[in-house]
Amino acid sequence: MGRRLTEPQLQICFLLSSLIVRHRPDGPVTLADDDVADATSAMAGTLEAARSGIIAEIAGASPVSEGLRRELDALLAEVGKGAGARFAGDAAEVLRGIERGARHEAPGIDEGPDGYLALLRRVLPPPAAEEPAAEASPIILP
Repeated sequence: MGRRLTEPQLQICFLLSSLIVRHRPDGPVTLADDDVADATSAMAGTLEAARSGIIAEIAGASPVSEGLRRELDALLAEVGKGAGARFAGDAAEVLRGIERGARHEAPGIDEGPDGYLALLRRVLPPPAAEEPAAEASPIILP
């Protein structure tokens, strides 16, 4: 996404990023930047193939990335209803940008296994219902 995003692309980016931040894989595994990169790459590839007239569903490289890809697919299918042909192109471009960020191709992203996810979590914190409860104060007021 080396250029300025359009308003529809910004909206798609916000929706996809919000979903990624809230995604919880099944089992004891955690989501890492590699999973985000694989899932967004697979989903973008599917959309790009469809724009070329090829019907394909590209799967994520691991069970974790495939789970995220399925959630991304469901969200894009719901949001894209009646949005027109341009929607798939916008979504694919946004997904490729997220992929580049998750692969740490953009400057300013920590190199750790979840540097991109940490950035997203700082920008898009979870809703209050998902945040851990604050500890009770030891001070008792009458």
